Order: sequence, then C-alpha cells, then structure tokens
Amino acid sequence: MRTTKDRIRQAVMFEAIGLLLSIPLAALTFGLDLGKTSVLGVIGATMATVWNYLFNLMFDHALKKISGSTRKSIKARFVHAVSFEFGLMLAFLPVIAWWMGVGLFEALVIDIAFVVFYLVYAFVFTWTYDLVFPDNNEGTVTR
Repeated sequence: MRTTKDRIRQAVMFEAIGLLLSIPLAALTFGLDLGKTSVLGVIGATMATVWNYLFNLMFDHALKKISGSTRKSIKARFVHAVSFEFGLMLAFLPVIAWWMGVGLFEALVIDIAFVVFYLVYAFVFTWTYDLVFPDNNEGTVTR
C-alpha cells in the first residue's frame, strides 16, 4: 500500500498537470471566459483532490482484499478510471451549472468533455506514476 505522503504527492501532481492541460483546452473548445474557466478548474481540482485521495485509498483496500495486491491490471485500471470519473462527475455537474450560469444540459456537455479528457488523462497519468514511483509494498498479482 502507498504511504499517505505518496498519495498526497500523486493527487497534487495529478491535479496540477491536469489543470495546466484542461483549463485552456476547455476555454478554447467551448468559447468560455478563461478567468471563469480557471476558477471552475480550481473548484473542480479541489473537489477531485479530496475525492482522489479517498477513492484511491478505498480502491487499493478493495483491490488488496480481492487480489492480495495493489498492482493494477489493465482491467483494474479501466475500472479505476471510469468509476473515479463517474463519481466526480455526479458531484461536479451542479457546480458547473451554477458557476458558469448555464442550464443542466449545457453543464452536462461540459462535464462530459471534462470526463472524457480526464478518463484518458487518469489512465495515462496513473500508469506513468506507477512506473516512475513504484509501490514497493504491492506484493504479487493474481490474474
């Protein structure tokens, strides 16, 4: 299992890099004000950072209980990314509608765009993170 310090490093790195990529992309794609989009990004990153820590802790405990290891197969990485983003999407949808002053449908479109971006990004980031910062206590994998 990863240490608390490692989990914090992972969450902060994930959100910082994600913000640098997603904010200008969202503002450009949807023709949104960069300032409002930046604040929305920070709100979303704050929500996601808390969710990231809690979700990864719960996911690793469940994975270790099921497989005896925290090492993630391709299938586990897919389940991890999809379930993380779905939970965050549900929480972020009303925030987008409120902050951007748009209806729920437009907020849903924006939210889905963020989800698609972050699904790909989460998969690539967590895989890269695991390669760069391996969990030395992960044990063996049963497939």
